[in-house]
Amino acid sequence: MQNNEVTDIIIDDSPAPMEVEELPNVHDYEAYAAKAMPDLGLEIEDFQAQTWRIEHWSQQPKRLVGPEFSCGGHKWRILLFPQGNANGQPNDMVSVYLDYANPKTAPEGWHACAQFCLAISNPSDPTIQTSSHAHHRFVAEECDWGFTRFVDLRKLYTPDTASGKTRPTIENDEVEITAFVRVLKDPTGVLWHNFVNYDSKKETGHVGLKNQGATCYMNSLLQSLYCTNYFRKAVYQIPTDGDVPSESLSLALQRVFYHLQTSSQPVGTTELTKSFGWKSLDAFMQHDVQEFSRILQDKLEMRMKGTPAEGAIPKLFKGQMKNYIKCINVNFESSVVEDFYDIQLTIKGLKNLRESFKEYVSVETLDGENKYQAEGLGLQAAKKGVIFQSFPPVLHLQLRRFEYDVEKDALVKINDRHEFPFSIDLEEFLDESADRSVSHNYKLHGVLVHSGDLHGGHYFALIKPEKDGRWFKFDDDRVTPVTDKEVLEDNYGGDMLNGLIPPQQRTQARTLKKFTNAYMLVYVRESDLDWVLSPFTETDTPSHLKQRLDAEREQLEAKRREKDEQHLYLTAKVITDDHFARHQGFDLASFDDKNLPATELPTFRVLKSETFATFKQRIATYFKLSDRDFRLWVLVNRQNKTIRPDVPIHDSDSNHTMEHIRNNMAARASDLRLYLDLNTDHAKFNTELVGIIQEKMGWPASTPIKLFEEIKAGMIEGMKIKQTFMQNEIQDGDIIAYQVEMTEKEVQDLEAQNLYSSVPQFYDFLQNRVLVQFKPRFEDTTGRAPDFDLMLSKKMTYDVMAHKVGDYLKHDPLKLRFTSANPQSQTPKAIIKRALNQSVADITGTNYYAQHPNVVVYYELLDISIIELETKKSLKVVWTGRNNKEESTHPFLLPKTSTFNDVSDNLSKIVKMPPGGSGRIRIFDISSSGRSQREYTGSEMIGNLQEPAELFAEEIPLEELNAGEDTKIVSLFHYSKDPARTHGVPCKFVVIENEPFSETKTRLQQRLGVADKDFARYRFALVSSTMFKQPSPIEDDDVLYDHKWTHEDALGLDHPDRRPNKVSAEKGIVMR
Repeated sequence: MQNNEVTDIIIDDSPAPMEVEELPNVHDYEAYAAKAMPDLGLEIEDFQAQTWRIEHWSQQPKRLVGPEFSCGGHKWRILLFPQGNANGQPNDMVSVYLDYANPKTAPEGWHACAQFCLAISNPSDPTIQTSSHAHHRFVAEECDWGFTRFVDLRKLYTPDTASGKTRPTIENDEVEITAFVRVLKDPTGVLWHNFVNYDSKKETGHVGLKNQGATCYMNSLLQSLYCTNYFRKAVYQIPTDGDVPSESLSLALQRVFYHLQTSSQPVGTTELTKSFGWKSLDAFMQHDVQEFSRILQDKLEMRMKGTPAEGAIPKLFKGQMKNYIKCINVNFESSVVEDFYDIQLTIKGLKNLRESFKEYVSVETLDGENKYQAEGLGLQAAKKGVIFQSFPPVLHLQLRRFEYDVEKDALVKINDRHEFPFSIDLEEFLDESADRSVSHNYKLHGVLVHSGDLHGGHYFALIKPEKDGRWFKFDDDRVTPVTDKEVLEDNYGGDMLNGLIPPQQRTQARTLKKFTNAYMLVYVRESDLDWVLSPFTETDTPSHLKQRLDAEREQLEAKRREKDEQHLYLTAKVITDDHFARHQGFDLASFDDKNLPATELPTFRVLKSETFATFKQRIATYFKLSDRDFRLWVLVNRQNKTIRPDVPIHDSDSNHTMEHIRNNMAARASDLRLYLDLNTDHAKFNTELVGIIQEKMGWPASTPIKLFEEIKAGMIEGMKIKQTFMQNEIQDGDIIAYQVEMTEKEVQDLEAQNLYSSVPQFYDFLQNRVLVQFKPRFEDTTGRAPDFDLMLSKKMTYDVMAHKVGDYLKHDPLKLRFTSANPQSQTPKAIIKRALNQSVADITGTNYYAQHPNVVVYYELLDISIIELETKKSLKVVWTGRNNKEESTHPFLLPKTSTFNDVSDNLSKIVKMPPGGSGRIRIFDISSSGRSQREYTGSEMIGNLQEPAELFAEEIPLEELNAGEDTKIVSLFHYSKDPARTHGVPCKFVVIENEPFSETKTRLQQRLGVADKDFARYRFALVSSTMFKQPSPIEDDDVLYDHKWTHEDALGLDHPDRRPNKVSAEKGIVMR
């Protein structure tokens, strides 16, 4: 049972109660419906009402339905629960619903959009009534809708004396229920759709694009470009045969377009954003659509050069405009013609698109003090403006919904109403000399919409893909048909009500702005529609792209089938003697060692129902062997955590299925691991092991040999050569290791070379080995510092590790410096000090016997040894020059006993100080608040600095050095809006007694070397040391000297951070 609690929402600033006009007689159907049912602004297909009289109310069953009636070609009836239908609640409420009478006999996929009102009234006095209204899309899954808590049953038995009624609604155990039904036209087919199981492709012929997080702005533009068929054809003409999608923008875009053409599901754009060089974080940042559009078109235009697609983008989007200044009294004109690919139109204070164009080409008169300096003619009164030379076939109009507000010193969104038409003639905005032989009548084919405010929101596109087709809404992964009203009126912006107050709402409505409005319009020249939107044919798609993507689709389908059929198969891995011989580790191969990658073994997908005889023949064919020359042994998990061969599969098992063999021989394993026991000469097992080893190794028969059993990791035990296998407790699947018995001197020689002298030592290395990834600490431009991996023992010392890295890099081990890595982020953490008793386990933070999948150590190639380095200090000094600007960064490596005077001397040899200054350098760092300098005296030693040491240096201004008694030296810092959001580098500034701030500003601008245009945007404030005190704005007539300055007070300069490559600066769009 479906139900809907209806709440009437009234926008009202006034605290006074709403004046309710009494509803007319229920039996006056037309008048009652007009009052009780609000106008939804939708076309009514049919209106009907029916009254159902119910006698003996108190004797009615729990559920009953009224007589059927027709409206809009559908059968309806009232569904009533006299004692309520609220599960688990007291039966004190009447429940009433409108019910679709015959859903099972209705055609498949039926729906009906109905607005309805249900009223319970007194049969003798139809003005005594209670009603509620709602609207709903009736479908097979939701074929009734109404009110579970329609009215309290007790109210129906009680007269409403407050309204002057003396009779109850239910009188003489009788009552009437009236249904008023308007069936509304559904021009799009999706009115009030819940979009459960909605199929965009089936309903519209188009599919959407998936949103990666905040890529709806990109999706709306991509759909617009995709539906511009000439653009899509041009993109397809870029040669991309050998490209990789994640590295080629052209191929990635071709693939997105092809999937939009052929897929029945929403299309992903991850590959495309990867081809831009974007990381996953970029997909969660909204960008400016105009900027994105221009950069995308620029990149594609470059890739189209020298291809059949060359010139396609200018042909579609390029127009020309002329900027001119024309003298009024003399015959002189200065002009420059510029290309444009889109036009930015002002909308604030302008009613419609035509007014925006008129504003764009409006003429400014230069006269009075603002006269124009005409070449050779002196100052002249002139007209200045812009006029269009030509418009392109496809016109992208950017509506300036986001503008800078001077008072707020911030970007704001303009939600003002601004109308745009389906058709516009732009000929009046052309220059007199422009070509008027072509039509300049343009048809609207795209509206890109932003819903929200400056700080976020949602983007979608309304597009008309065909010349005479219908409009669709492309909203990320969903595409739906829309009406003309949804294209135009709904996206003009402006007030919610646009001046119209519904008749039933008597109180003053508060003006609310619509925050959903158009920000970009796409118009196509009417005479160019046929070729711009020319229908797509099979030959327009490059064959190589079609073949490649169809093949990928088949592979995905095969993988899906494989996954669906996985329960029918098992996996078998086969180990041969060659694999065992190459294996450096425990057991016969690595299967699930977290420290090491699994051994690559031949792997077979085997039907569980396949017989062993068939499988063995497959193995014989694969390894090119006779099936009589080998046996297959099943590997099992032993209780001591090893994986060893257990029993051979005999020929008597030939007719058993592989599932039977797996279940009976390797019960605890999900898949089969097999050892191929090759015995081509069918010889019997030889128990004389020492002789076999000597023969295989080519050693003399007199060579002394020691044997060991690999029981498990950490348990390698010597065997007694003179005892039998049984006496040594050797069984099937055990592993025996051997070595030549060595003299004491041979052992010492090997160990001096950091080599292993015994089998147990080598196994100890295997057990404690760790694969370490070495990476250069800083970006390498020389090619001498690659990424590489080394297998090390956790027991190795620092010096052994340094030697192994030095050997790999062909670099002196003492001139290597290592840095540990953060275990989670893998970023550099702390410099590793050289210590004699420090092990690789200590250096890498790995425990013995624990599993470590990813161990990283950073290294640096030094020019001096780390022994010498320990006596020196590494510094980085940022030079801010004379005008408090970060000009350059200089690294220094100086003895720890050096003073800051020494640092100044070294710095003065590198930086250039222009003549006319003090020539003296101050070295400082920045206080924790970011508002002041902490100056270092020349005699302080640098060895006391914390690591890493980042310092700043500047040329001390002459004004500061020459400051007299009538001055104060104060701190100056930069911030943006909030004093806590500091940027740049603080400095010192001289304030002078009796000097008004209007004059101080002139010196301040000189101190900072800022251009007039930028300095005009600066705001100035006194920032107090008191934590919660707001900055005090400084007026022109204030005297800074008179302020009682404390050590923590500072002069604050409020302006945006315009420094390039700074984290706080706004990030633009970058595509590689």
